[in-house]
Amino acid sequence: MKSGYSVNAAVAISVLLVALAGCQKQEGPAEKAGKEVDKAVEKVGQQVEKAGSSIQDAAKGDKK
Repeated sequence: MKSGYSVNAAVAISVLLVALAGCQKQEGPAEKAGKEVDKAVEKVGQQVEKAGSSIQDAAKGDKK
């Protein structure tokens, strides 16, 4: 009796997980564009930090 209950519970959970996975919202063009902008801003920020370090090193007399 308990094994039948466990199997039924496992099947019910599996069905719910599949249903939830099917309901996920697909990203639209605006969201994709926003992610690309975020990546670009991240790269620019890294380059600015790198440039700032180079300027500080040059001010101290270090060369890289």
